[in-house]
Amino acid sequence: MTLDDLNAADAHAFAAALDGVFEHSPWIAARTFAARPFASVAALHDALVATVERATTDEQLALLRAHPELAGKAAIARALTPSSTCEQASAGLDACTPQQFAELGALNERYRERFGFPFIIAVRGLDRGQIIAALAQRVTRTRDAEFSEALAQVARIARLRLDALLT
Repeated sequence: MTLDDLNAADAHAFAAALDGVFEHSPWIAARTFAARPFASVAALHDALVATVERATTDEQLALLRAHPELAGKAAIARALTPSSTCEQASAGLDACTPQQFAELGALNERYRERFGFPFIIAVRGLDRGQIIAALAQRVTRTRDAEFSEALAQVARIARLRLDALLT
């Protein structure tokens, strides 16, 4: 699909084309539709991120909670979205050692208990060790700092997914 195709799409086709850019959150594309046409992928991404920024805190929290844990139960059960499956595999999270799975599991649980949403990081270009180190560091932060960081990571993931989607 091209950006021109997306700009020419009706509301339903627009939302369908962007399904998966933001994990299980079609409301973002639906609310951004009226801002068409977009001059570039960057402009589209900026508009989508602005929609997230204008959302209520509860909507933002729901967006964060829509993300799967890294190497978590959904990954083990092969219940991730295609995008999440590819992203986690690209970082080698599908090939963790038993020790790494245990460490990730413990850190994921501690993180979720502390913040109320899963640890989110754009994994492209990172390896398992870097991801585990980031999780161990970020679990010590304040909730406000981590809420902002998680939203920034969601925006980065969305940009990577848009770049892969639009030719």
